Amino acid sequence: MKKNKTIWIIGIVVLALFVLAVILSILRGSEDSWIMDEKGVWIMHGNTTEIPDYVGNQQTALNCANDLYAIQGLRGMHESQCLGSCYDYAVDLVYAPRIDVDNLAENQCAAYRNGTLQHFIEVNNKNGDIVRVV
Repeated sequence: MKKNKTIWIIGIVVLALFVLAVILSILRGSEDSWIMDEKGVWIMHGNTTEIPDYVGNQQTALNCANDLYAIQGLRGMHESQCLGSCYDYAVDLVYAPRIDVDNLAENQCAAYRNGTLQHFIEVNNKNGDIVRVV
């Protein structure tokens, strides 16, 4: 009788561990996906074969922002200015590290301030690196 009880307990423990493993794998999500880094840029996580539209759109806008920075650099830039727009994104030049003047509304692109564009990309005034994407 005691042997049967032990087998039942072992079976229940094994079943509980299996159920826990399944639940954790579901909650953990796919290893092959896209995640957002601390700057707001979508980056590949794992070995995904598909690029979602929202990731492709952001990548295209980031390439455009780099081009705007290069073009404006040839013309001469000053800190805290609007470089223009790239698709759904306003592109602002900011100090790196960011300072209070970067938060002033008059130093943000008008298209973002008035709601025409819903997103923005902040570009480092020194080297054009992406500071933040929202």
